[in-house]
Amino acid sequence: MRAPEVDLSFPHYWQAEILPARPAILPTRHFVYPRDAEEIERGALEVLVKPHAPGETTVRVQPFLATCALGFRDPAVPTGVWAAPNPREICAVSGGYAYIIDTADPEHFTMIHYRPVLEVRALAKEGLLLFVGHHSVLAWGADGLEWETGKLSDEGVTITSIENGVLQGRGWDMLTDKERAFAVDLRSGEITG
Repeated sequence: MRAPEVDLSFPHYWQAEILPARPAILPTRHFVYPRDAEEIERGALEVLVKPHAPGETTVRVQPFLATCALGFRDPAVPTGVWAAPNPREICAVSGGYAYIIDTADPEHFTMIHYRPVLEVRALAKEGLLLFVGHHSVLAWGADGLEWETGKLSDEGVTITSIENGVLQGRGWDMLTDKERAFAVDLRSGEITG
């Protein structure tokens, strides 16, 4: 696995620390993502999250430990913590498994359905957190899921640029055995080219 990433591009109402291992003494509040994970200890991402009120930097809410199940032990997939468009949410990614957690109510979370997420991109100007999968791209906004593209590739999506509200990329087409270019409108997720 590669070193964990930390991207705090969005304003956020929390502090987070990626721990090298699970603490010997667990904090009072401990949450496992997903809830029904088997063998959660093996390679799980352990994140100590300290929520705080808007406009404050002092932690007034009891911290919690987020134990995020590992997806894959592959350096090609991301692991780390990203701020999300909603300042109460944190995005934790463990070996390509991505979890959006409400830090004010940690029992409330969403697991992004890509297995695995291959890339995470924070687009602060557009207010989107992008998740790139093998076949498509999903955008998360302040109110949750904004959009998901249709199929962009039979195996592997490459983003080549993001300019003027348009994502440009390439994807492999199995029938022609060639890469083809595509464009996605970042406001709607509509494939425009």
